[in-house]
Amino acid sequence: MSDDPRLGDWLRDSALADDTRVAILGFPSDEGVRRNGGRLGAAQGPAAIREALVKMTPDARDPAPFVCLLEHAADLGDVAATGDVEADQARLGEAVGELLAAGVVPVILGGGHETAFGHFLGYVAAGQRVRALNWDAHADVRPLRDGKAHSGSPFRQMLDHPSGLCAGYTVAGLHPWRVDAAHAAVPDRVVWADDLDAARAEAEVAALDGPALASFDLDAVDAAPGVSAPGVGGLPVGVWLAAAEACGRSPHVRSVDVVELNPLHDPDGRTAVLAALTVWHVLRGLAERFSADAG
Repeated sequence: MSDDPRLGDWLRDSALADDTRVAILGFPSDEGVRRNGGRLGAAQGPAAIREALVKMTPDARDPAPFVCLLEHAADLGDVAATGDVEADQARLGEAVGELLAAGVVPVILGGGHETAFGHFLGYVAAGQRVRALNWDAHADVRPLRDGKAHSGSPFRQMLDHPSGLCAGYTVAGLHPWRVDAAHAAVPDRVVWADDLDAARAEAEVAALDGPALASFDLDAVDAAPGVSAPGVGGLPVGVWLAAAEACGRSPHVRSVDVVELNPLHDPDGRTAVLAALTVWHVLRGLAERFSADAG
């Protein structure tokens, strides 16, 4: 190993091993974004996130736990996306379900927010009940369009799923000007963007009392131009990253996705770096979690 190691020294295409603790999985889909009227390009998100992530270093302040986690991490590549959203989501669910059943934490790189329903289907496959925790400017509880899923419908689909395995829905970062009042009433817990700071974000994660999946939609962040549905007045980066690290650290968060990076509208790559840094903070939190478990 050189004296300037990067995450790419560990995160290479690899198979699942008996000692794998965390696995990265891409979902290069944006057909759900098209169905929802957003701008296309999120299908290129997983590749752009990986490109930025592998250039990052383990935490220079305390590298040992981070390196230990990386030694038990795998990048399983991408789930094939064909443009058939429902079939692609089912395929993602099968892959996530296998990881959950093996006790591995999946970190899923989207893709549009249709990723999140495929993510949830992993819990259906594993027969595990889970709460959804969505960091987002939108509630994403729109009805299906002509009976078809899209990037604005995943959390309604979770709540309505006949398995009954969605234990509830929290959305944090919601903008009052980007969501209809009827949609804001669907989650059982809403935290508005104006009420979020780093301490509140960490408190929301700490309040979890059962298994949870965390979904990070980059359009919630103020400094994120390269997304499918850009806005203004979003969360400060520090708040967002505090939430990501808290989710990695929490023993209740069993899986994470990072979605809606659109490299076609990210000419200087800053949003890709933000997406990769979100994953980095999740990994740092996981390193702390597993280090505590080992201790």
